[in-house]
Amino acid sequence: MPNVSSTRRSARSTSAMPDATAAPAAPLAEPLAGCGCTVPMASANGEPRKAVAVDAGAKERNRKRLRRIEGQVRGLQKMVDDDRYCADILTQIASVHEALRAVGRELMRNHLKHCATAAIRQGQTEAEGMYDELVEMVYRTAR
Repeated sequence: MPNVSSTRRSARSTSAMPDATAAPAAPLAEPLAGCGCTVPMASANGEPRKAVAVDAGAKERNRKRLRRIEGQVRGLQKMVDDDRYCADILTQIASVHEALRAVGRELMRNHLKHCATAAIRQGQTEAEGMYDELVEMVYRTAR
């Protein structure tokens, strides 16, 4: 029987992910189709893509949420080490999941507000790429 997680992983791979066996892409002079970013998945100098714009307040809220989540995960580790009641641990895991979803919602809003809007305004080719990216992103995050 095939490993379910590896099957899912292979089904999730998209053309947006670089192929490790493919030749390195040439640097782009114009924005990518899809995200309004001007840097591919990894630029020629190895730096990751950057958002078109990030709301400073949203960034700080996400940083605070992620620090809180980090503390929650440390608490989960301690609960497991202390042999706490399984239902209590599962309740805390659900809490961490919801906190991560809140960060994801904020990031999705920023992506739609800045990156998607910029790509859609650039023209039909960029808009089509962004539509595909958004559909895939919603599919992945809706699980």
